Amino acid sequence: MKSALAALALLAAAIAAHAQTASAAFPYEADGAGTTESASEYLAAKARWHNELAAFARADQQRFPAPGGVVFVGSSTVRMWKSLAQDFAGQATEIVNRGFGGSTLADCSLFARDLVVRYRPRQVLVYAGDNDLAEGRTPLQVLESFARFANTVRAELPDARISFISVKPSPSREHLLPLVRETNNVIAAYLNRLPNSEYIDVYTPMIGADGRPRPELFRGDRLHLTAEGYRLWRSVIAAHLPGAPQAAPAPAPAAPPAPQP
Repeated sequence: MKSALAALALLAAAIAAHAQTASAAFPYEADGAGTTESASEYLAAKARWHNELAAFARADQQRFPAPGGVVFVGSSTVRMWKSLAQDFAGQATEIVNRGFGGSTLADCSLFARDLVVRYRPRQVLVYAGDNDLAEGRTPLQVLESFARFANTVRAELPDARISFISVKPSPSREHLLPLVRETNNVIAAYLNRLPNSEYIDVYTPMIGADGRPRPELFRGDRLHLTAEGYRLWRSVIAAHLPGAPQAAPAPAPAAPPAPQP
C-alpha cells in the first residue's frame, strides 16, 4: 500500500512538472527556440554520442527507412538485438533499430527528433531507464525524461503509438530492483493517462519463482540478454506491434440435430 501511494505521489509531481514544460520548444527545433541549458545538454549529448549518430546517418544515406514503420530506440539491450528486424518481419513495413549502447532515457529524450521523428513511424518502442538509475537518477527523474520524450514525439507525430518497454530486472543491478519497480510503476501510471500509448511488461516474466531475476536470460555480465532472453522479449512484444495476429473468433456452436420423424 505504501509503495502504491508513493508511486501515485511521484506520478502527480511528475505530471505537474511535465505540464509546466509540455509546450516548451526543444533546442534542435527549426525555430531554434529553447533554453540555454537544454541546448547545451543537447550539444553535449551530440558530442558524447558522435560516433553512434554518425553511424545512423551513414545507414540513412545508404537507405532511408520508409515512413509508417516501427522504430525501436534505447540503450544497449536494443542495440544488441541483432535479429530485431527478422524477429518481427511481417508485422510492420519497416523495423528500425536505433539503439545506442550505454544510453539513458535522458539521452533518448534529447534525441527523440533525431532518432524517431525523422522516420515518421506509426509506432515507437523505447527501452531505457536502467542506466539512468545506475547513474543515480531517481524514478521521478526517469519519468520526467520519458515525459519529455513522449511530448516531443507526440508534438510531431500525433498519431504515432508510443510504447514503453519496462525496465528489466538485471542480476548485476539487483540492488536497484526497488527503484526499477518504482520506475516501472510510475511510467505505467503515466501511460494510462496518455492516449494511444502502452506499457509493455517484460519485468514480470523475467522474475523467477524465487522472486529474483532469471539467470538463464542474461549473459555472463549479468546485464545483457542471452538468445533466450530475446526470445522471451519477442514473445511479449510481438502482440503489441501493428501487424500482431488477431485472435481467431470462437467457432459458432453446432446446430442441434434435426428431430427424427
